[in-house]
Amino acid sequence: MPLSEHEQRLLEQIERALVDDDPKFASSVRSGDRRGKARRKLQLGVLLFVVGMAALIGGAVIPSVPLGALGFLVAFGGLALTVLNYRSATGAVEVGPGAPAGGAAPGRGGRGRGGKVRRQPLKNRLEERFRRRYDQ
Repeated sequence: MPLSEHEQRLLEQIERALVDDDPKFASSVRSGDRRGKARRKLQLGVLLFVVGMAALIGGAVIPSVPLGALGFLVAFGGLALTVLNYRSATGAVEVGPGAPAGGAAPGRGGRGRGGKVRRQPLKNRLEERFRRRYDQ
């Protein structure tokens, strides 16, 4: 939904105040497209994975242990780079292993303002789980 003219003016005033207050921070925020950088890292990770797998297979075809080990390390690094940047590059939301698929379960966390799921600290969740088991 586009901003109204009044909201656009307010946003411009806030941006100008930010630039006046902290120009270094403003330039770093303005120039940084996080999703674009994450996409480049994702593409680099996929490329490294493919190159690493090719080197690994090449090391198996011509019996060369160092080439195979190098291929494995490059493929593993590329896979790690891909996995670590997938979420920020695509904007995908991952569902954790304890999170129910249909939303928040009754008695757990609940939804706060703006539809964001509030997570309790691990200690509180474990204590709550223990109390439920003890009460049954």
